[in-house]
This record gives sequence, structure tokens and C-alpha cells, in this order.
Amino acid sequence: MAQPKSLTRIGLAGLAVMGQNLALNIAEKGFPISVYNRTTSKVDETVERAQQEGNLPVYGYHDPKSFVQSIQKPRVIIMLVKAGAPVDQTIKSLSAYLEKGDCIIDGGNEWYENTERREKAMSELGLLYLGMGVSGGEEGARHGPSLMPGGSFEAYKYIEDILLKVAAQVPDSGPCVTYIGQGGSGNFVKMIHNGIEYGDMQLIAEAYDVLKSAGKLSNEELQSVFSEWNKGELLSFLIEITADIFGIKDDKGEGYLVDKVLDKTGMKGTGKWTVQQAAELSIAAPTIEASLDARFLSGLKEERVEAAKVFKSSGLDGILNDQHQHQPVDKKKLVDDVRKALYGAKICSYAQGMNLIRAKSIEKGWDLKLGELARIWKGGCIIRAIFLDRIKKAYDRNPNLANLLVDPEFAKEIVDRQSAWRRVVCLAINYGISTPGMAASLAYFDTYRRERVPANLVQAQRDYFGAHTYERIDMEGSFHTEWFKIANQSRV
Repeated sequence: MAQPKSLTRIGLAGLAVMGQNLALNIAEKGFPISVYNRTTSKVDETVERAQQEGNLPVYGYHDPKSFVQSIQKPRVIIMLVKAGAPVDQTIKSLSAYLEKGDCIIDGGNEWYENTERREKAMSELGLLYLGMGVSGGEEGARHGPSLMPGGSFEAYKYIEDILLKVAAQVPDSGPCVTYIGQGGSGNFVKMIHNGIEYGDMQLIAEAYDVLKSAGKLSNEELQSVFSEWNKGELLSFLIEITADIFGIKDDKGEGYLVDKVLDKTGMKGTGKWTVQQAAELSIAAPTIEASLDARFLSGLKEERVEAAKVFKSSGLDGILNDQHQHQPVDKKKLVDDVRKALYGAKICSYAQGMNLIRAKSIEKGWDLKLGELARIWKGGCIIRAIFLDRIKKAYDRNPNLANLLVDPEFAKEIVDRQSAWRRVVCLAINYGISTPGMAASLAYFDTYRRERVPANLVQAQRDYFGAHTYERIDMEGSFHTEWFKIANQSRV
């Protein structure tokens, strides 16, 4: 295998799809890179790809020692291996040959506390450590991802020149990378990014369901609707790929491929972690939670097939097509309403994600910059969207914004769209089409904008049965009432 004339600039261990693509991206930007993988065939495959894709300076090693020793000091090694135990094993095999001042970067979707544990363990050995979220899938990794490095600032400075070139480049706002903050903040931010992505995907699926099931749009019509949406306020990677999906014919049979895909969604766990964190931090994230629940329910395919039979025999079809109940739907109006509903619901999903990041940042003292996160998500990542520019500007206007919903521009946009959004949710409910994400977003908005909510009754109940006390709107202090005694006396 060809050896470099001098030491390489950086190393990468873990050559599955993401690792290979990121290594080629780094090499293509002019940084000679050493690569290593436990299964050596992957090393050869990567080097071969580097030859084919333009004689890129990628050098392969079959053992950890020669791999580590081929990199210039202070050495920087990116790991792209499966979260959990494999990361610890890789660190163990590499750190045997690393020296003080060298640096390891975990580019996987790791739980942020694991990164904090490892950073501490590494610093005791005199090594630096970064946990770096990488978003954009295989395409992003190869041609420009969104990068979220957190941990040792010194380590970030070692590699900043590489990251600035490797990250996605957005013309008006620069490379999609920034130093996120201390500890596991890079992993945490990537995790919430994935939670927002769950919400986005669920909302798009609901828009599809309403248009298809109530509006009777064909795949061709759906493709043209989504392509049109991708030219306006909804312009985004997810809308773009959705339009593409509707246009792809089945190569193994008649019709369109999307209709043959089994309705069961997989998941890797970052969405579940996001919802667990929301509960831990006491931050409402109903849109993200609804999207996770929708994935859980999708997994019950066999149960749903049986339930459909039960309700069909009880006289309830999948979609309620009782003519007395439904006027024919005006397709053009429905398409316009669904677009507005999708946009309104999406604002709520991002607001929830940003609130989670802020709450964690306060708890951990990370001092995260929300506007800067919106900026680095504008390119390279799965949730990249023109909409993120507006989020960045909202935080530029007011870095202490309590919630995206109250930014004057977003508030106006929601007000302009809320009646269409309500029409879509009502239509879906009347047709028996579930729109948990859109409905959860709407409930979030409707609760947040009300000065008074019925929590007074819940608190009264808590005081009644558990003497939990309550506060009053007209005087200071906390109060307890013997509700039970008073109620009993009045019954006599």
C-alpha cells in the first residue's frame, strides 16, 4: 500500500459509509489522511475509492500502531464507530500509541455524558478529546456536512482549519461549523437536531397523508406540490427529497415505489433520548414526542392490521368516507392550507428543540449560542432549510428570546397561518386521519399564547387530595384549603 512521503495531517478510524466519505472529503480538501479499520478489507476499499475519485491523498493502515505513527504531531484522530462500547474499544487500541497532547475526536451519535466521561479519562492521560456531531448522511459527509464539535477548545483549535474547509459552505453565512461549547455539548446539540428532524419528518408525513387520503392527490400531483413548496418558505432538504420520492417508479413491479414501502419506521435512539431529556429538563416538546410515538405505533404493524379488521366489522373504515359528512374537497385550497399548517407546526417543533438546548446550556453552564446553531444547520445537515435563516435572525434580534413563537416575525407568520392550520387539523379529525404532530404543535401554540390555562383546577385537585398547597392570583404566599371538609359540610 502506498505510503505518504511525510507524516499525514490527520487520521480517521472507522470506515463504514460515514467514515469513508468523511475521509475522502478531508483528502479532497488537500489534507493528507491516514485511515484505519479493524476489518482491514474496509481500509483497502477506502484507499481504492480514493484512487478512483481523483488520486486523493488517503493512506491505509492495517494495525493501530503504524496508523497512529503515520500522523504528524500533535496527532488528531477522528473516530466514526458505533456509539457505546465500540468507541471505548477503539480509544483503548489507539491510546496505547498516542502521546501527551494528541487528540481524539468522536464523530458518532454518542450520548453526551459518555463524551464527558471520556474527555475526563483522556485528560488524565494528557490527551485532548472532542465529541463532534456530524449531520448530512453519506452525501453530507462526502461533500460538506454540518459539524458540531464540543469539548476541549484547544483540540478544536488544532483542527479548525480542516473543519472550516470540510464543512458545508453556505454563500451568505460561511462554513457550517462552529465550536459549540464545553463537555458533551456537541453531542447534545446533534441529538436535539435529530429530535427536530423526527418532528419535521412526521409533520411532512402527516401533510402527505391528508393530501393523499382526504384530497385524493396522486403521486404525480404530490410530486408537483412538494416541488412547488420547495421553492418557497418550506424550501428544505426534507421537502426536496420528499418530492423526489413521489416521482420514483417501482423497478420490481407496477406503480410507484413509495406505495410498496412497508409502513414501519426504524430508529437509532437519538429521538428517544431527546424526549427523555425533555422530561428530565421539564421542557414541553410535544411535537417531537408525537413523532416518536408515531414511530412506536408504526412498529405495531400486525396489531394495526388486526385492529383495522375489528373496526371495519364494527362499521368504521380506515378513512371515514361517509358522504353525508364530507363535502368534496377543494384540492387547490387544501394544498394551500396544508402548506400553511406544515409551516406553523414546524415553527413549534424548532421552538421546542431550541428551548431544550437552552435549558441544558443553562443547567451545564455551556453558554450555547442558539443563533449560531441555526447558522451551522443552514447547510450540510438533514434539517437544512431556508427557514433556519429566519431563526438565526430572530436570535440576532434578541439573544434572550424566550421562545421563537414570540419573535415578532414568527408571531406574525403563525397568526397569518393559524386558521388554515386549524382547518387542516379539523378536516383530518373528521376524516379519521391522525395528525398527532400538527395537532400537538397547535395545542402547544394555543397553550403558550393563553394568559390563563386550566392549571388552576389541576392545582386545586392536588391540594384537595394531597395538601400540595397552591398560590393565589390576588395575594402573596402559599395556601392550603380543607376542600374535603368544606364539601362534606355543604352536602349535609
